[in-house]
Amino acid sequence: MSENIVTILPELWTALGQTLLMLGIGLSAALFIGGPVGVWLFLLGPGQSLANRPLFALVSWIVNTVRSFPFIILLVALVPFTRLIAGSSIGPVAAAVPLSFAAIPYFARLVEQCLRDVPRGVIEAAQAMGASELQIISRVLLVEARSGLVLALTVLAISFLSYSAVAGVVGGGGIGDLAIRYGYYRFQTDVMVLTVAILIVLVQIIQFAGNAIARRLDKR
Repeated sequence: MSENIVTILPELWTALGQTLLMLGIGLSAALFIGGPVGVWLFLLGPGQSLANRPLFALVSWIVNTVRSFPFIILLVALVPFTRLIAGSSIGPVAAAVPLSFAAIPYFARLVEQCLRDVPRGVIEAAQAMGASELQIISRVLLVEARSGLVLALTVLAISFLSYSAVAGVVGGGGIGDLAIRYGYYRFQTDVMVLTVAILIVLVQIIQFAGNAIARRLDKR
């Protein structure tokens, strides 16, 4: 182990914790806000129980508009909002605000696509048995699509792991901040290689766990 790596080990553990904190907040926002938005978007679609073409077009446009922003631009554009919510524009909690803002529409669209894969006949059978809208959502749609939803969350987690590294570059902390400060500004290539290796390991762990859970939930 090189001297540079030994020197930054305490900071490395802190940076890893900051990255996981940003990722955790962003994924929580996606799950608890983006998930319901995705379900709502699906139900507003053509042929669904709450079909409403103008409202569907409006919500879909908002989702697409937020998703079209490059993350680095969104990060800067939301600085005033971030200060209002987090009290600061730097640090992992502050960086989690734009991460959450980007994750919500991203996951909402993934949820909508997963629900579209649920066979129409299953939904119609539940309606014929007198199931309420809430029962259809909780006991039919989400149950039938659960494997796909886990994979969608896995894709989101991996994508936003890289976003958290970008957030670190502009003061968010985490692995990205460490890589820039030591690997780039101080030309410590070994530190840069180490941070990249850590990100690769995290991606592999997330993907493996997501695939394993999705296989267990897939009853087809």
